[in-house]
Amino acid sequence: MTEQRIAADVVAADNDRRAAALNADYATLGEKLDRDGIDIEVITQKVASFHVAVPSWGVGTGGTRFARFPAPGEPHDIFDKLDDCAVIHQLTRATPTVSLHIPWDKVDDLRRLKAHADALGLGFDAMNSNTFSDAPGQEKSYKLGSLSHTDAATRRQAVEHNIECIEIGRALGSKALTVWIGDGSNFPGQSHFTRSFERYLDSMKAIYQHLPANWRLFTEHKMYEPAFYSTVVQDWGTNYLIATELGEKAFCLVDLGHHAPNVNIEMIVARLIQFGKLGGFHFNDSKYGDDDLDTGSIDPFRLFLVFNELVDAEERRAEGFAPAHMIDQSHNVTDPVESLMRSANEIRRAYAQALIVDRAALDTFQEDNDALMASETLKAAFRTDVEPILAQARLRTGGAIDPIAAYRASGYRRKVAEQRPAVASGGGGIV
Repeated sequence: MTEQRIAADVVAADNDRRAAALNADYATLGEKLDRDGIDIEVITQKVASFHVAVPSWGVGTGGTRFARFPAPGEPHDIFDKLDDCAVIHQLTRATPTVSLHIPWDKVDDLRRLKAHADALGLGFDAMNSNTFSDAPGQEKSYKLGSLSHTDAATRRQAVEHNIECIEIGRALGSKALTVWIGDGSNFPGQSHFTRSFERYLDSMKAIYQHLPANWRLFTEHKMYEPAFYSTVVQDWGTNYLIATELGEKAFCLVDLGHHAPNVNIEMIVARLIQFGKLGGFHFNDSKYGDDDLDTGSIDPFRLFLVFNELVDAEERRAEGFAPAHMIDQSHNVTDPVESLMRSANEIRRAYAQALIVDRAALDTFQEDNDALMASETLKAAFRTDVEPILAQARLRTGGAIDPIAAYRASGYRRKVAEQRPAVASGGGGIV
């Protein structure tokens, strides 16, 4: 039996107060959708089966560029993190897997870690390596690069770390490795663009050779940070080159915050789907750059447009289409558990809205070059309040109608603050 970190009667009591209103709202929305030829039950079932992984690092308090301010009840280790992740899944029923970051989540006893996750009803999603910061006792520093470093020994150390992440993931049941590096330069002339990319590719090929047959390798592009003049994997084109160079198990990971403010991310998604190299997503949001804000908090329409491409590919059964969905956020002024629950729900919201797009009408308007009505078809779906579908999907699978309200009613944050002594603030900088 799955262990629950929040008492079932607390969730049930909160649901009982909201059930009548939800049923009424669900019936009203069902009637509206039925007039458009949409079966609300089909949409609800699809939403209920849509899952997104939560990041282990996301349940802690993130840092700003200048400082980190610890919050009450922060997790001390991966076991505490899994407890917090279990709460998110218990209430949203949308996040059954956790994405680990090594060496932050490294433990001596992997069987104990797997058993703890199993008891909580959680599995493990993609493993994440870390060669963008130095671990205690590390022989070679990554200050001036890792997989593309000019020093062969440093590159070898970074490759070995990624291989270690694969081995840890195999023991835990993971099936993917995500590689993001901060390699690049801050000044013109600091590094040779071609040679640094060649070194990176050689390193990645060494990692790729150690992938199990049923694994996938995700590479992530980022236009800046911590290198502000150039980065080795700076955009989706370079990312695509990497994936095609490495082989059929290599795919591109799209982080919504890793693009310039006006980049058409949904078109990038469509291109990667078209050529079979969309690996998945790190969901978040941004106003200025890589802000790592809650998903859908700034531009929910863009999130919807991304899912419009995903649902289009899903419905036409695009070859090789099987994207991984993960959240990647930094929480500085909110309770991380609340932010991750909200993000999981916003991701499902965008999915539900994309599912109710009138695709036959959209196809016709596109073929007729009717720009206004094509746009209006998308806007009609986006304007639809699908909250009753989301809430019903949570309720039917054992979650909370209002996850944040149930979470606050449980007093979970106060309880863990009593059990977990405050963590002293470390240095500054983004985690």
